[in-house]
Parts: sequence; C-alpha cells; structure tokens
Amino acid sequence: MAKVADKYLKVDPWAIIEEGFDPERNRTSESIFSLGNEYMGVRGYAEEGYSGDSLPGSYLNGLNEQMDVGNHYKGIIRSLRYMVNAVDWLYTRISVNGSQLDLAHSKVTNYSRRLDFRTGTYRREFIWHLPDGKQLQISFTRLVSMTLSHLGLQQITFEPLNFTGSVDICTGLDFNMIHEEHGQSMWKQLRSGDEGAVTAILGSTLTTGNKLFSGFMLQSSQPLNTELVERDRFIGRKFSLELSQGEPASFTKLVVNAADNEASRTADSLWAEGMELAAGVSGLEEQQVFADQASYWSGIWATSDITIEGDPENQQGIRFCIFQLYQTYHGDHPGYNIGAKGLTGEAYRGLAFWDTESYCLPFYMFNNPKAARSLLEFRYKTLPEAMQRGKDVDCQGAFYPIATIDGTESCDLWQHSNLQLHVGTAVSYGIWHYVKNTGDREFLYSKGAEMLIQISRFYATRGQWGQRSGEYGYFGVMGPDEFQLMVNNNCYINLMAKKLFEFTLETIAEMKVKTPEAYADVVAKTELREEELADWDNKREHMKIPLDTESGVYEEHDGFFDMPHIDIHSIPVTEFPLYSNWSYDRLYRYDMIKQPDVLMFMFLYNGQFSRDAKLANYEYYESRCIHESSLSPSIHSILASEVGKHEEAYHFFEFATRLDLDNYNRNTREGLHTTSIAAAWMNIVYGFGGMRSDGARLSFQPTLPQRWTSYSFQVRYEGVLLGIIVNKDSVSFRAIEGGSTEVTIYGQTVLVDAAGTKLPLGEGMMA
Repeated sequence: MAKVADKYLKVDPWAIIEEGFDPERNRTSESIFSLGNEYMGVRGYAEEGYSGDSLPGSYLNGLNEQMDVGNHYKGIIRSLRYMVNAVDWLYTRISVNGSQLDLAHSKVTNYSRRLDFRTGTYRREFIWHLPDGKQLQISFTRLVSMTLSHLGLQQITFEPLNFTGSVDICTGLDFNMIHEEHGQSMWKQLRSGDEGAVTAILGSTLTTGNKLFSGFMLQSSQPLNTELVERDRFIGRKFSLELSQGEPASFTKLVVNAADNEASRTADSLWAEGMELAAGVSGLEEQQVFADQASYWSGIWATSDITIEGDPENQQGIRFCIFQLYQTYHGDHPGYNIGAKGLTGEAYRGLAFWDTESYCLPFYMFNNPKAARSLLEFRYKTLPEAMQRGKDVDCQGAFYPIATIDGTESCDLWQHSNLQLHVGTAVSYGIWHYVKNTGDREFLYSKGAEMLIQISRFYATRGQWGQRSGEYGYFGVMGPDEFQLMVNNNCYINLMAKKLFEFTLETIAEMKVKTPEAYADVVAKTELREEELADWDNKREHMKIPLDTESGVYEEHDGFFDMPHIDIHSIPVTEFPLYSNWSYDRLYRYDMIKQPDVLMFMFLYNGQFSRDAKLANYEYYESRCIHESSLSPSIHSILASEVGKHEEAYHFFEFATRLDLDNYNRNTREGLHTTSIAAAWMNIVYGFGGMRSDGARLSFQPTLPQRWTSYSFQVRYEGVLLGIIVNKDSVSFRAIEGGSTEVTIYGQTVLVDAAGTKLPLGEGMMA
C-alpha cells in the first residue's frame, strides 16, 4: 500500500512555489494555496474567473446550512448541518479590447504562484498574450488579515510590456458561488447598495437564516471613475485603468466580511455592524496591512518554528503545516472548532470530529494555550446540544457528536453517529490533558467539571453489565477503528470510559476540598447525586478491559482475535482506497483495521504502559493496519520510535509533512487534511523529540533521524517557552522566555532556565 508522491512544487524553506500552470493539478493547488485566519478562509482559485476544473471556495467559520436526510427511526438524525460556500469577495473580471482573461482559453507564459509563510500572502503572476500580439504582465496578491479578522485584501497590478492602452475591470462581491454537493448557491440576497466609499451586499442562507455582510472599498495608483453594477446576488464596480508601456498600474480592494449564525439577528443590525467595521478599516493603507501581516507571522515563527537541517523537503513541509494550523485556528473567537478540512474545501462538509481533542489540541496547548482553551470552550458552548443528543438515544447526560459544526450531530451514517461513542472520552481527555499541562484549573472548576459530570452520566447509562462476565462495558459500538462495526467491549472505548470516570471523581473530590463554592455551584447546576458518584466508581472498578495476559496484547474488542485473518500486503494496490473498491460490508469481515485503536490509547496514556506492552501491541496491530485514515501513520511513527523501530518510524513519517504538498492520497483537491497536519507536528515533537505530556512532568527522550543533521522545536510549558535543539552529539534545552521550569530528559529531572542545559544524545538515540 505504498503511497506515491506527486511532486510538482518547488522546494523552498519559507514558501510554496508553483511554476507553470497545470490544469490537471489546478484543484490540488487551489487547496494548497488556501488562505485563512480562523474567521474566514478562501481557496487559491483564480479570482478573474476560470472555466476549467476549479472549486472557487470562500468559507466563514460557523456559517452553516441544513439539509434533511430522510431517516425515520428514533435516535437516528433526520437533518444535518454543513459548512456553506459563501461570498466570492475576490470576484474580478479583466478584459482588454474585448478579450476576457480566462486561463482555460487565454495564452499565458511565465506563470507562477507563491504562498509566503513569512508574510502570510499569496501572489500569482503571469504574462497574458492577447490575440492581437499585446503582452500584459499581471500579478495578483491577496491576504486575509491575521490581526483584523474581518479584513481581506486583494491587489492586482498590470504592466503592459509592449503597448499603451487600457484594461477594463469589474470587481465585486458575488453570492452566486456554487456549493458543489448541491450544485447551486445556498444564498438569497437581503440587501445591497453603497454608502460613501463602501459598496456592500447582505445575504442569508436559504434554510438556517445565517447572515453575511460583505463590503469593499477601492484604492488605486490612479483616480478611478467607477460605475455601480448590480444583479441578482451580486454587487460590484466597473472601471478602466490607463496603462503606459513598461509602467505598472494597480488597484487594491479592501473587503470586510461580517457573519452571524443567529437566525434571530436582523438584517438591519448586521448591515449597520458591517458598515461600522468597513468605516474602521477604510483609512488603512495597503502598506500598513501588509506590514501588520508580516509582523504577526514574524511573532509566530519566533515562538513556534521547527527547523530541520539536512532535509529541505520536510523543512518546507513542517513549516507549511504550522502555517496552516495558525491560519485555521488561533483562539480569537471562542466557540469555533476545526473542521477536518479547515476552511480549505467542502469535503467532510466542514465538520469537526474527535480529531480536535486527540490530534489538534496538543499543538495549540504547547504553542498557543489560549487557542487550546477556545477549542474546549466550543464543547462547553455546545453542551446543551450534546445533552439533547443523549436523550435522543435513550441515555442521560451528554453524547457529543461524531461530526458537527454547531453542536448537533451531522453525520448521516447511523453506524458512525450512533455507535462511535468515543468523542465524549476525547473531550474529557482533552480537558484532563489541557489542565495538566497549562494549570488552568479555573477552566476545570468553572466549565470542565460540568462537562465531565454530564459526559460521565452518558457513559454510565449507555453501558451494560455482561451477564456471564459480570463486568461493565459497551455493546453495539464502533471504536476509532472504523472497520469493526457493531462490536462489543471495544477496548479503546472501555479504557477511555474508565479514565473518564476516574478523572471526574478526582475532580469532584478536589473541588469539594479546594473550591467548595464552585463545587456547590456545579452540584446545584447538574443536580449531581452522591449515589451517582458511587455508581461511576463501581463501573470504573469493574470495567472490562480485554487483554490476553500471555501475549500482553489487548484485544481490540470481544472476539477480535478469532476473526478471519487477511494478509494486508496481499491486497492489490489498485484496490485502494478500499472504501471505493470493496463492497461496504466486506470491510467488516476481517481482523484488518483502518487506523490505530488499541495503539491510540497507548499513545494518549503513554506512561501507564510498559515498553514491552507497547512493543507487543505495536507488532500485533501494525501488521493489520492499512492506514486508510491520514491520521494513522503519525501514531504508528511515534510508537515505532519509542520501541526502537527507527526505520519504521521514519517510513511512517516520510509523507507526514507533505501529505498534501505531494498529494499522496490523491485527494488534496478536496481540501487540506487539516487534522493530519496537526498529526505531522506531533510526529516530530512526540515522535523524534520523544516528548510525553501525560505524566507528572513534561518529559523528553529525543532521537535523531539518520537522514537529518539536526533539528529544533519549541514548546510552551507552565508559561515558559522552551527551545530544544537536537544534533548528532547532544540535546540542548533552554528557556527562551518566561523564567524556568523542570522537565524530565532521558529520565533525569532537569531545571531548564535561560542559561540552558546540554546533555549527550541518548545512547542508541540515532534513529
């Protein structure tokens, strides 16, 4: 099942560069060259219009539409929400002497595009050869502001190479963007018009009543005589720029987008808010916007950069990952979550999964704790929806959805939405992990405890007692491994539920002593009863954890060891992905697994399992895993590194940072693998860096991949920014800012301060 790279991008440590236009790769590049700022995102599509294969995509976090799914059984969802393609705020049409620019039909040369990590800008340029022999060089620059979340900027520069004349332009705001799954725009126009220098439009989604204001202002290198253009769901301005041979002429479009997903919000109030936001940025000069953007990214790289010496492809790859993670989320808007494709495409419908707490949270926790808390705030904000979902499936407490954009369940496959119980344990693990490593007990006491109680109620009412074993467990479930359907006692779910009960009970006991007022508040709010605590403790104590004591291998679920075996390496590569080439029910007949399940809990609670246990389980389950999920290789790489299988660790890592850049899965065209991008960061920091964050102190056991000369990374722990450098001889730790803190390095407790400390690279640590 080897993955094969499609390499076509130039390798550069600080940018993504494409030279030459390839229509076959255009959609892939549109995903790779996406921009975002958590609030809004836009794909790297051609703003001038392209009649070839393209997915023009503009997305606002939290904006959603609804569709019915036609289920009639109790407990199975009947409608779902999805992220909606929104306004094309980059809309521009360009013509010279009646010839309109369209890369599908126009002749162009010297085509290139560049996504710059240090400036946060996307630039595309080429020479347009007109039918009459004229040559016009055009450059397009865009950004979405990281400091003013409502602001987007578009700048287009024209330089005639062999003529003097004019270029005709129409630029505007278009709500006619096609949502691909439905083949139509999902918007209706509520209002449009201009006020002073602002040209604006207000739209509403067809069923949910989500609203979006979009307004723009023009600046130019020459005076503009513009004419208003209005049609259905569109408003814009048309004008001409006078061109002189060899001299550049340009215009800049400042755009403000203001979204609201509350159906009760009036159009007039959002229009007024949007106009106020536009007025606030109308005086900005383009140079200041670019300078602010570069300054923001300079600060990010000063605290979050990873350097790799001796491997330029992965150096570019990991910086791309870090860049996209900050574009996707940085915690300025509590209550947002991270969709599987971020804001880069419509696959997975913009929905967030359990990946958020399992894969994304560590990156933010150790780089931007504010963002980590914000992710957990989303789960608190949507606790009422989770509790309603619990009632829908005849349980008490909070049943968090497997896929969501607004807290409601939006997975229309019942076997996932009803059987995959592990999201709640991921949320509780996220709370535990976050509080342990940030010390934010205020969050635990004010919000976390309430979530833990309601999640525990669900797991206490969803499980049952085995009539022969007398043990507690979960029947009719699906764990992280989605190739095992309707199983009993999935080991991951059972073990994580046991840990949930333990953490909830510890938290309640702690609050009772340390914060009696907060304890009284949460007891009153949740109507918590003492007998519930006793019940959870009893179920924790008697939780069934399937384990073969002779081999030390945990059984993924009851009966897994007796399932028919299939040699995964005997499956022809032409049959992958299996979801597309095997009948659906055929997937569930073997001991073949899609992604780590047992190995997943061994990673999350790493310190509670011996090296021998990890080795035994790794060797058993790795040979059965086909990695149909892009999240899978990173966990295998991390554990392989830990148990000394260094070549395997690097093999699993090889495409982690470049999964999208080299289109290994042949589906980057649908959007970036955002949560897998977070896994790539973990692969370096937890894998080669040997960091573990589930113990009493942050610990490290660094290794150095044989192909690398050195690498460095930074993590923020207990308010201290730690810089770690690993080379062929030594490991260096230094507190860059924030004082000092204790960590464990190769089993030794070390105080790390500004002076730093250096240790020899651990024996046998050359991977």
